[in-house]
Amino acid sequence: MSKTASIGWIGVGKMGLPMAVLARKAGFDVTAYDRGAERLALASGEGVVSATSAAAAVVGKDVVIASLPDDKALRGAMLGPDGVVAAMSPGAVLVETSTVSAEISAELGAAAEAAGIHYLRAPVSGNASIAHTGALTCFVSGPKAAFDGVRPVLASFTRAQTYLGGAEEARYAKLAVNLMIAVSAGMMAESLALARKGGIAWQDILNVLDDSAIASPMVKYKTAPLRHRNFDSTFSCRQMAKDLDLILGAGHHVDVPLPLAAHMREVYGSLIAQGEGEVDFIAPVRLAERLSGLGEPDGGGAA
Repeated sequence: MSKTASIGWIGVGKMGLPMAVLARKAGFDVTAYDRGAERLALASGEGVVSATSAAAAVVGKDVVIASLPDDKALRGAMLGPDGVVAAMSPGAVLVETSTVSAEISAELGAAAEAAGIHYLRAPVSGNASIAHTGALTCFVSGPKAAFDGVRPVLASFTRAQTYLGGAEEARYAKLAVNLMIAVSAGMMAESLALARKGGIAWQDILNVLDDSAIASPMVKYKTAPLRHRNFDSTFSCRQMAKDLDLILGAGHHVDVPLPLAAHMREVYGSLIAQGEGEVDFIAPVRLAERLSGLGEPDGGGAA
């Protein structure tokens, strides 16, 4: 797809805005809509054209990209007589980048097909702290020809694009990845608490994790802020709980038992109940410490 392609962008939140800005910087004409006026103002400051409605943002556009928080927001924006699908031109491509259920995605797919629109499921992997760098990745499913056509657009804000099939495969891929992230957070929490109770200094056990056989990118990604006890959110406990609800729903739908997912959903539910819903998803570390009778490690790295 050439740089003259026009893009309508629905949702310029913490993820959508940096992705839209990268597409604009790559030379694409981007027109955006968001229910938040302040988000649109930020987008305008980065050269993205603001629209007064979702329909105005997408009418006549070659590609429409959506970045919305959940199933409810996606259904409300996309479907119905005043929705995005109704306003799009037949033959245009709809790219949906959010983490949503396979059920709402299939519903959207049926509506798009009836309207003559090519629908791509393209959930992105990564978080708002790296979205502006172009280091996100995405999993894609839907019409292969549509994917081939819009890949240059996807490549403007993701470093890798993995095509997986013609239906909801991308939705399951994203949920599978997020399940491993959630369980990894719980695994790190218990491991760190056990090490501290065994007398290992905080900085020392983090060094052990970084230099051991389990030093995955995920582990190293979180040992860095943990060194400074930084729990500022890159992806919150509340967001992880929402994704675990989707994961458990998907498991029930396809008859896959997910006991680890169920356990971690209860862990995040406990954190939310204790007022830590907006804390980073690595907060199970603090919960495990409290349950183990551990206080904060001192600044010098003692246990």
